[in-house]
Amino acid sequence: MKILVIGNGGREHAIAWKLAQSNLVDLVYVAPGNGGTATGNQKIKNINLKNNHELIDFAKQNNIELTVVGPELPLSLGIVNDFHKHGLNIFGPTKEAAQLESSKDFAKAFMKKHQIPTADYQTFTEIKKAHAYILEKGAPIVIKADGLAAGKGVIVAQTEDEAIAAVNSMLADNKFGNAGARVVIEEFLTGEEASFIVIADGENILPLASSQDHKRLLNDDLGPNTGGMGAYSPAPIVDDALHEKIMNLVIKPTVQGMKQDGFNFVGFLYAGLMIDANKNIKTLEFNCRLGDPETQPLLFRIKSDLLPVLLNATQGKLNESIIEWEDGYSITVVMAAENYPNTPKLGDVISQLECNDSDCFIFHAGTKKVSEEILTSGGRVLGVTAKAMNLSEAQKKVYQLTKQIQFKGSQYRTDIGNKAFNRISEKS
Repeated sequence: MKILVIGNGGREHAIAWKLAQSNLVDLVYVAPGNGGTATGNQKIKNINLKNNHELIDFAKQNNIELTVVGPELPLSLGIVNDFHKHGLNIFGPTKEAAQLESSKDFAKAFMKKHQIPTADYQTFTEIKKAHAYILEKGAPIVIKADGLAAGKGVIVAQTEDEAIAAVNSMLADNKFGNAGARVVIEEFLTGEEASFIVIADGENILPLASSQDHKRLLNDDLGPNTGGMGAYSPAPIVDDALHEKIMNLVIKPTVQGMKQDGFNFVGFLYAGLMIDANKNIKTLEFNCRLGDPETQPLLFRIKSDLLPVLLNATQGKLNESIIEWEDGYSITVVMAAENYPNTPKLGDVISQLECNDSDCFIFHAGTKKVSEEILTSGGRVLGVTAKAMNLSEAQKKVYQLTKQIQFKGSQYRTDIGNKAFNRISEKS
């Protein structure tokens, strides 16, 4: 069987790596891929992930039996709709269903309609009205670009001046282009974040293990928001009781609500959640694909074959699938380029990428291969990943490997996993 994975980041490297392990798979193509995705039975194909026609032609010409969409942009451009028109099997939500991620305003209105817990909000296109709302509500307050902004369109403003400046940058200065033509302004929530990801086939739901992302650039959740600087799985904050609560209050109403509204949701559904001290939950955002970097520690813990699960989901038979998980913990630390998340410095040589331990793996994200060298080509460069039976050992392994890898100006957080230690000690 031949598989096509669309995307070029760490998430797509992890998906291709996992699917390539299936006994059902002969070849996995990654389009356009990165400096680490062309190994073993994985090949890269230089197709722009926004070029639906070329991707369709490639899938037809190469007898691709399943295409898996990694990033959000192709989903928002209707790649799933176009593949379906040509009778091609593809895993991911349609353009209409993917509005849960591609429009913050759509998602907030959907949650309000279906009584899914989320922060209070209002949406604005006019600067003066947005300013007045900020002054009425006060700070801290959260400003979000309505559309897709590569994980960078969210500003947690600590002062009213900072919030007003964020609105101005979106509505007046056009910082995020069309993505910022509307802004969603919502209340600031306190608590601990967790990522809850499931697979859905429009009706049935299969939850993945819990995980926790780290959005801020610096240790102790300081600095600017990023696309994600590291993650671990499982997240001890999501115990059995909270898992059931999230399923009943967020996930099931979302899948059922999408069906009621005429948008059968097939694909990965990601709910970013804020959990307060009393275990109350509110939904921060939806993604319509696997999170990055959560994908890396999650897929690193799956010990069963993922391919049949995805095939069943495309056929409405997800109820026939299970996923087996390894015990213990896995951690991914993102190594980012100099000056990320602003304008990252690119083109630096990466060295010492060797990893001989089966409990470790280096997933590539912003990399490219030139001759025999691997160079930086994006802001988030690598997802260094390790697993062990206990969290402290997994953390030790991942940072040993991270310290080994070298490229000019590299930056990474040194506290990924720390949040879980208190939770583990509370239970013991």
